[in-house]
Amino acid sequence: MSLNSFTLLDVDDPNSQHPGNPLNSVTLESLDEPLHQENEFEGIVGQSAALRQVLQLVETVAKGNSTVLLLGETGTGKELVARAIHNRSRRRDRTFVKLNCAAIPSGLFESELFGHERGAFTGAIAQKTGRLELADDGSLFLDEIGDIPLELQPKLLRVLQEREFERLGSTRTKRVDVRVIAATHRDLEDMILKGQFRSDLYYRLNVFPIFIPPLRERPEDIPLLVQHFVEVAAQRMDKTIDTIPSGTMEALVQYRWPGNIRELENVIERALILSTGSVLHVPCRDLRSRVTPGHDSEKLQTLADVEREHIRTILKETRWVLSGPSGAATRLGMNRSTLYFRMKKLGIVRPWS
Repeated sequence: MSLNSFTLLDVDDPNSQHPGNPLNSVTLESLDEPLHQENEFEGIVGQSAALRQVLQLVETVAKGNSTVLLLGETGTGKELVARAIHNRSRRRDRTFVKLNCAAIPSGLFESELFGHERGAFTGAIAQKTGRLELADDGSLFLDEIGDIPLELQPKLLRVLQEREFERLGSTRTKRVDVRVIAATHRDLEDMILKGQFRSDLYYRLNVFPIFIPPLRERPEDIPLLVQHFVEVAAQRMDKTIDTIPSGTMEALVQYRWPGNIRELENVIERALILSTGSVLHVPCRDLRSRVTPGHDSEKLQTLADVEREHIRTILKETRWVLSGPSGAATRLGMNRSTLYFRMKKLGIVRPWS
């Protein structure tokens, strides 16, 4: 199955144009073209100006050895960007090692990063090579760098400054040639003010910052991401999905995606599981929006709210005619009984004339 096998059931005339609607860019003609970013940037899918700017910065910084700090909300694809930097550097034939600082208990973090000698602590029955040493001549990706224990931050600072360290329980200094790529969704400057992060470490990490925009700031990429995730999940589940109702796609584009690309991928996978035919059915009613950073929680919309608003708009345009070639059901890409069920579920009632 390929991307150009998909059909969007249009809510309007397929030849009409709606300025500012991200769905306009998803035509059958455009799906015949390869996704430039997906082919060349480690699965990074999208063609928005915001994403192109990020990829330009990746190309620029990858050629050198400068430390890179990736900033952005959870689920925006920071690891993919880190891999893209590594794969475009002179270190691309060496190891790319990653460590999630938030996933390692503080008591084990030093051993995990720097390694330890046999007998360094209770339970250390053998020597262990740390992630830093494994990444020698390659790249070390420190995800969620804001969660590194405060007491270990001077040791990491020393690595960045002097390119040397000691294993836990050893007095022998080891030198390494490692490019550090760090990432965080936290406000490190605010953590500095609160005494939770060292300012000198921050300045060493912040040599070349790259901000990864959240999905809600690049909605024109959502149709391409949906197509991509549908294709991947369908192949894995041995299913055939060749139709995505445009009403479904529009609801996905309008949703704010507080969980960003990771949330979208999970939604599409669940939709594939629930879809029994060749048409993708997204369980819009089951999603509830979490608090979106930088937005008043009272103004948040769930995907069900978006779907309800969209159905009401189509119903008004069709003067509440459900069936027929020009009826709301046809324009929404569903049959009359399904539309009636969705209206009942979403509490949509025709107003009195």
